[in-house]
Amino acid sequence: MQELIWKNDVELFELMRSHLFSAVVGDVMDQSGLLHQFLPPEIQPLRADMVVVGRAMTVWHQDLTDANRYLAREKPFGLMLEALDDLKQNEVYLASGASPGFALWGELMTARAMHLGAAGVVMNGHSRDTDGILALNFPTFSHGRYAQDQGSRGTVLDFRIPIEIAGVHIQPGDIVFGDMDGVCVIPSAHETDIIKLAWQKATGEKTVLKAIQNGMSAVEAFKTYGIM
Repeated sequence: MQELIWKNDVELFELMRSHLFSAVVGDVMDQSGLLHQFLPPEIQPLRADMVVVGRAMTVWHQDLTDANRYLAREKPFGLMLEALDDLKQNEVYLASGASPGFALWGELMTARAMHLGAAGVVMNGHSRDTDGILALNFPTFSHGRYAQDQGSRGTVLDFRIPIEIAGVHIQPGDIVFGDMDGVCVIPSAHETDIIKLAWQKATGEKTVLKAIQNGMSAVEAFKTYGIM
């Protein structure tokens, strides 16, 4: 089997885009004892063929209430614009912390992220300006489309901090990998082993597929290859 080698993130992420998919990466993380690495299933791509892979740039939101609405008057959007401007090449804007009652991302934010070389955006919430985002072809994962603005409803409290989404612990710099089947997070401390194992499993699955297409039973295939 060919050894998987990469020199930098650009090469790594291209290899992942070309040869891996979320299911196989999730499987090998399960086998490695990393059982809580998939974000909620509501987080889906705006278009089915979108794939996102890059380093997490975490962003934490908070809803505005009568008790803290002064924050919107003092600084609209909180630190959202600073977080957006701080995006680096091959990073994924990963946002959570807000209620689902308003959109966390739109077309103008997309344009800025693309100019900075970001890899995509993943939100535990909604996006808007869908036609504009699709025209820009920027990998965008969210709960779906919803136009209501966050300006008077939410604020960004902080960014580049550890966050948790539905039991998934995410550190800035972890790898975010998503496709039409979901979004998973690969802890940076385990990334080399996980990606190499996923490569091996993806290659093995092609062998199993051919065997099944040639008539091998599911029981015999699993007994022979240990993959199903």
